[in-house]
Amino acid sequence: MSIRQDFLTLAKAATALHIVQKSRFIAAATPVATEEEALEHVKKQRAEYKAATHYCYAYIIGENAGIMRYQDDGEPSGTAGMPILEALRQNDAVNACIVVTRYFGGVLLGAGGLTRAYSHAANEAVKAAGLALVEPSITLAITVDYPHWDKLEYLLSQRPVARVDKAFSDRVTLTLTVRSKDADTLSQEVLDSTLGTAVISSSDPFPWQWPVLR
Repeated sequence: MSIRQDFLTLAKAATALHIVQKSRFIAAATPVATEEEALEHVKKQRAEYKAATHYCYAYIIGENAGIMRYQDDGEPSGTAGMPILEALRQNDAVNACIVVTRYFGGVLLGAGGLTRAYSHAANEAVKAAGLALVEPSITLAITVDYPHWDKLEYLLSQRPVARVDKAFSDRVTLTLTVRSKDADTLSQEVLDSTLGTAVISSSDPFPWQWPVLR
């Protein structure tokens, strides 16, 4: 199974509110896998904020950003959809969609004001969602005897692993996610720390989101 190497996406769905001259801009960002999911996200925002004035959005689909779409939804051309798209592009985020819903506050903001407002709202939503680096990863199942448990637990606490599950019976079994590129080194460290007694099995590779700090 071939898994493409690293790409950035949104870590989770998140919402940000920005108010300018009584106009409310509600930015809803979410990770998506397909264009259909992106359009469904737009539909959901329209249903949730039925009395809003505009529903402007942008999305980028494909690990190589093969699909880019944006919509001004009645705002002056280039003042809404493009700034939202730029919020994704500047963060190198793909497989992601942002919808900025606007409730008009009665004061015209002008092209520059609209561009700044949509850009700010979208960037705040990206910040709230956070970024994740999708990397080829595998599941390791590690079974050890109790005398080695404390040492192994400490070792894993010092390594980049995720989704750790534990099962206790006559031996201890841990199931965890690790980057494919780290798997061989970690497996050898586990064997060294357990004097070669650990039993280790691994899954096929799959994409997994690893949080990114910026």
